[in-house]
Amino acid sequence: MVDFPDRFSVFYDTTLRDGEQTPNVCFSPEQKLEIAMMLDEIGVREIEAGFPVVSEKEAEAVRLIAGQNLNARVFAFCRARKGDVDKAIRCDVDGVVIATSLSELHLRYKLKRGFEDVLNESLNLIEYAGEHVFVSFTTEDATRIPVRKLLTIYGKAMGYGARRIHLSDTVGVATVELVENYVTALKNLNVELLCHFHNDFGLATANSLKALMCGADRIATTVNGIGERCGNACFQEVVMALEILYGFDTGIRLDRLYELSRLVERYSSVAIHLQAPVVGENAFTHESGMHVAAIVENPLTYEPYSPEVVGRSRKIVLGKHSGKKSVEYKLKELGLNAGADIDPVRLVNVVKRVREEGVAVSDDLVRKVLECL
Repeated sequence: MVDFPDRFSVFYDTTLRDGEQTPNVCFSPEQKLEIAMMLDEIGVREIEAGFPVVSEKEAEAVRLIAGQNLNARVFAFCRARKGDVDKAIRCDVDGVVIATSLSELHLRYKLKRGFEDVLNESLNLIEYAGEHVFVSFTTEDATRIPVRKLLTIYGKAMGYGARRIHLSDTVGVATVELVENYVTALKNLNVELLCHFHNDFGLATANSLKALMCGADRIATTVNGIGERCGNACFQEVVMALEILYGFDTGIRLDRLYELSRLVERYSSVAIHLQAPVVGENAFTHESGMHVAAIVENPLTYEPYSPEVVGRSRKIVLGKHSGKKSVEYKLKELGLNAGADIDPVRLVNVVKRVREEGVAVSDDLVRKVLECL
């Protein structure tokens, strides 16, 4: 079994900050509080509540969450600017994330400043903030900074009081091989390491798991994987991969994952894809007759775990690919015992009619078909 970190929680939730940076998403303070409280209830132990300097409403939301006496530690996001840090401290958070940009690309085209100038500014802010709160430090685009240079940056940050460093894969370009190299190197600094992966190549979940295998202490995730562009590492995907594939007890209330996902979907207005792992409509929905026939005998034949584990239920739908077992299952589900109420010939005719319909065979149509045969 993989030797994952045995901490109170590996999850650092950034739904309310990086997740909210999804285009056209704007949570109200009340919505942020409700999401934060549910995250806390299901076992997430670190929540990035927002970016206080953005607006007074944002600061209000962060203060509101920080004042709830949650089990989770509450963090605020800041740029490497004193005004950002002061605003976050006034929100009474447990910690701040101070972020700057030190990749050559960002320095040249985003900040238009020199490396030493930007780094020194950040180091002074780390020292200042450390007099008040727990300080995490991150440079954006870290996975495009040579690892030796990154070690120098974070080594200096630790000297100025950073108690945690972040490996931020800002545009999702990290491969699992790069993750192994960078995490292994950064852990040699003997500092707490959080990894933050974006999903531009669909690798955020895999990279998060790899980071934990290599010794990372925390991973940043968002509920439903929301976030800029292609989003962030998806909370429920990482949770279930750890639990089912690696046998790691995350301490998360798995039976409330679906409830949490739907809450975030409702407030963000970002629809969950039908085939999204864990929470998508089709995650435990079956049409194929061959699959249903096997599931009736043992659901694990075509499901990696029981839907009830994550607060879901199995769904059998009828369509072009349905067989006799599928129709029998549906008839029983509708209160019509196939064996007692319908003879084999009639059952075959129902199957034929269902296949002719092709898709979206409703329960009402099944009843009508049965009545007409």
